[in-house]
Amino acid sequence: MPSLIDRILGVFSLDLGIDLGTANTLVAVRGRGIIINEPSWVAIDRRTREPKAFGMEAKEMVGRTPSRIVAIRPLRDGVISDFDVTENMLKFFNDKAHRNSIFSIPRPRVVIGIPSGVTEVEKRAVKDAAMSAGAREALLIEEPMAAAIGCGLPVTEAHGSMIVDIGGGTTEVAVFALGGIVVSRSIRVAGDEMDEDIINYARQKYNLLIGERMAEKIKIAIGSAFPLPEEKTMTLRGRNLVTGLPESIEVSSIEIREALSASVNTIVETIRATLDETPPELVADLMETGIALAGGGALLQGLVERVADETNIHTWLAEDTLTCVARGAEQILEHYDELRTLLVGLERNSTSRGTPQPTSTALTRRSF
Repeated sequence: MPSLIDRILGVFSLDLGIDLGTANTLVAVRGRGIIINEPSWVAIDRRTREPKAFGMEAKEMVGRTPSRIVAIRPLRDGVISDFDVTENMLKFFNDKAHRNSIFSIPRPRVVIGIPSGVTEVEKRAVKDAAMSAGAREALLIEEPMAAAIGCGLPVTEAHGSMIVDIGGGTTEVAVFALGGIVVSRSIRVAGDEMDEDIINYARQKYNLLIGERMAEKIKIAIGSAFPLPEEKTMTLRGRNLVTGLPESIEVSSIEIREALSASVNTIVETIRATLDETPPELVADLMETGIALAGGGALLQGLVERVADETNIHTWLAEDTLTCVARGAEQILEHYDELRTLLVGLERNSTSRGTPQPTSTALTRRSF
């Protein structure tokens, strides 16, 4: 139970819902909505490990820094890969969220989304990083649950619902009923893997070395998972690996679709495998409610049509798909007494479940 000082600080602090993503970090304030949406990049000094820039400012430095400065992403595949840098990034966003609140003290209660497939050690790392960054209390929620709440799915009802949350580092697939996850799968194939597919395709077919930013730009502009009504073309710019000179090559959306096929197929097969494990009563519900797609990767052109075609279930794109997890975390804070049972305890098993699991009572007691 929080101390008297922590309860007093809680009166003057903002409660934050955080989507600590591999590609982007979003922060929502209870009752105010999302106030921060920035890339999960940090520029640090190689020698002193001191942070020099965060978010968009740090991302703009990628590939342009002097030798003593390096821009990195402290999260990989949805989990923390550099604890100290993640702590500094969370502290920066915490301070930024409180910057315009005159009477606020940056000691918030935070709800943070985590992938459903993480280990207990990875959960503890997220919680410890948040506490070290200044939170008075750090609560965890599985990202597919937060995304489902954020896009309005009736997760607490007996009627089944399903979400596919495709982020930068992980793809989360989950089926819900009665306030719990009935079946879930988490794979480390998502937006980053798609970018890598495009980089590898350009290297193997054209001997062209391109950067992550160019690959992401191509993916967004002409990448697709299903044949487009009108195929597109775009120019790839990079360095020829044979001559060492700059080179530009025009590629079509058909080629990029071929490059992305391995990752897209893996995601689709994961969805099919999840449906295969889902009880038939819930499958019947899903045929009515459909499959919701969320996360930045869900914006890949033609993905909705591809999933619908492969599963024979109506598939739809969540509203404001990039912000679903953060909005879901905010909803937990808004309706804490009703939704706190959806939070995750550190000792809870996070692998696929056949039936909804109760939330740790220890976490519930500590949450007052």
